[in-house]
Amino acid sequence: MAFTSTLHNLRIGLSDSDRGVYETLELRIARHPSEGLPFMLTRVLAYCLFYEPEIAFSRGLAAPDEPALWVRSLDGRVLLWIDVGRPSADRLHKAGKAAERVVVCTFQDPRVLQRAVAGERIHRAAEIELVTFPTNVLDALEAQIAKRMDWDVVVTGGQLYVTTGGITSEGELVREPLIKEG
Repeated sequence: MAFTSTLHNLRIGLSDSDRGVYETLELRIARHPSEGLPFMLTRVLAYCLFYEPEIAFSRGLAAPDEPALWVRSLDGRVLLWIDVGRPSADRLHKAGKAAERVVVCTFQDPRVLQRAVAGERIHRAAEIELVTFPTNVLDALEAQIAKRMDWDVVVTGGQLYVTTGGITSEGELVREPLIKEG
């Protein structure tokens, strides 16, 4: 028996004072049976953190050569490639060649990814940004997962605040280079 994707409908009030972005987002997220909740939640929060009108989710597992999210120009160039989790060095190398900017958003210990890619051949590795989402925020969201959700997402001063079901979780967004110098 084949399992089908679970659809989640989210209404997100986004207030990102760090970038001057204030939007109400209506998202329909398909979560593949093999996709864990932390991965899906990180995808959605990455969408919020990097929101601009052209941002889009890729086709997911149906298109393994595409990132989790991206921003493409009208002429098809990839302006922003956002991967989630722990992509391989080979995948990051291809992303560095394909996109003007590459970001990895993770919900795991970033040092694991940094160690895994250290010394590997990655195009423009020093320019790849690594963003770690606070696990306490993801844990709180996971505990309240539903097919229909309303979130308020606030980003200010490098802090992330997410309110859902009357409960607010907060934590620091850690941004650092994928490859640390020295």
